[in-house]
Amino acid sequence: MNNKTLSTTVAVCTFAALIWFFRPSEYANHYGVWSLLPAFVTIVFCFVVRNVVLALFLGVVVGGLVSGQLNLVKVFLIPSLGSESYAQMLLVYLWALGSLLGLWNRNGGARYFAESLAKRFVSSRTSAKVFTWVLGVIFHQGGTISTVLTGTTVKPMSDRHKVAHEELSYIVDSTASPVATILPFNVWPVYIAGIIAIDPLSQLVPNQAAAVKLYFMAIPFNFYAWIAVSMTLLFALGKLPLFDSSMARVVKRVAETGELDRPGAQPMAAAELTEIKTLDGYAPSILDFLLPIITLLGFCVVPLSLGNSPMVFEGFGMAVVVAFSLTLIRGMPLNEAFDAMISGIKGVTIGALVLGLAVTLAKVSEYLGTANFVIDSTAGFLVHFPYVFPSLILVVCMLVAFSIGSSWGTYAVVFPIALPLAIVLSDDPTFILLCFGAIVGGSVFGDQCSPISDTTILSSLACGADVMDHVRTQLPFALTAAAASAILYLLVALWVL
Repeated sequence: MNNKTLSTTVAVCTFAALIWFFRPSEYANHYGVWSLLPAFVTIVFCFVVRNVVLALFLGVVVGGLVSGQLNLVKVFLIPSLGSESYAQMLLVYLWALGSLLGLWNRNGGARYFAESLAKRFVSSRTSAKVFTWVLGVIFHQGGTISTVLTGTTVKPMSDRHKVAHEELSYIVDSTASPVATILPFNVWPVYIAGIIAIDPLSQLVPNQAAAVKLYFMAIPFNFYAWIAVSMTLLFALGKLPLFDSSMARVVKRVAETGELDRPGAQPMAAAELTEIKTLDGYAPSILDFLLPIITLLGFCVVPLSLGNSPMVFEGFGMAVVVAFSLTLIRGMPLNEAFDAMISGIKGVTIGALVLGLAVTLAKVSEYLGTANFVIDSTAGFLVHFPYVFPSLILVVCMLVAFSIGSSWGTYAVVFPIALPLAIVLSDDPTFILLCFGAIVGGSVFGDQCSPISDTTILSSLACGADVMDHVRTQLPFALTAAAASAILYLLVALWVL
């Protein structure tokens, strides 16, 4: 064991011992400021070690130390991972979504769909950028999925039309998570519903279906996502004022030299992401992509238009059935199709692990009464100025998500605390939806802009850009969208209250 490892081990053991010996006895309905320690440790470790899985696990461990419950499996993990809500999330995210992606990778449906459209509609720099934006909207599953599918598909075409890699990365990144939150026919509502379906919010969301419906109701109030996606479209069209921004210098460089990267840039290679394992002898078809997507949207949109909750679970399940059946009908052997589904499931396993730890951390916060402590500590001030809360929580989520590089990790930390406080401040439905939208949008900002975020890294990788060049050119636009959102939240909250 080297000196650094020994020092780290001693520091961790000392920290754990201090928590254990000085932990408080439970009083009232929370543990005081100690209730915030698991969330604080998670955020700090995410920023320091840049490992969301490790940080979330440490947060759970700290929760066990604070509460005196060392049997983490029995007290926290089993109640969380063995719950119906997590099982539903696991089925949608790991099995359904993973299977669908695996089938698309093997039958080439998504790639064929995009390339067919590109041949017909792309003929210039502007149309290449607009096509990238449209494709990001179509591949609206969010996060890594959208960045990889969109980026690897459009890069050869955009390179031919001299779209700088910083430009391409910005469009791909800004139409990944933001679009996924406002076109949520994906796993995002299911994930967030699992986090907010907890005791402090039982009156607002008595079950998983109610939580999913609340998510859909809050979509119009996700100001950051709407503004960010709109700004990206304006940029693609060449209508967004660039002033003297770093992106303006990128556009000038391409126009004058044709160089897709700045001199001295270190672009990330995208070759690993361009390897498509389409089965030899299988002829890809647009139907391989369209029919599953239409099935998924049908189960979500039709019930919603009739005033009912969207059938997200059923939609994903039937989309997989349609994709699998169509692939078999069109000639792929049964073993190959099944192997494609298994490969897809393997590809999203790490996401399921993050999801499980995030839900467990939310359970820890519930056990420690974190929401109750925050309410008791801040309600006295905010009750006199409740209209500042949506803007305030937007900024908090931006900072947290930027620090840890994960919107989903931020949701796990913030939702169980902030939403109960919003209910205490006002029972006005619009105010609660404002706060909900602020949490979703603020967290997406950090996920989109953080240099340690998976979407930031993967969008740079898929588009062949230097990561920090991408961060520097995207950040001014995202901050502008966030500032406009904060002002809107303040104005609407003043009007509502």
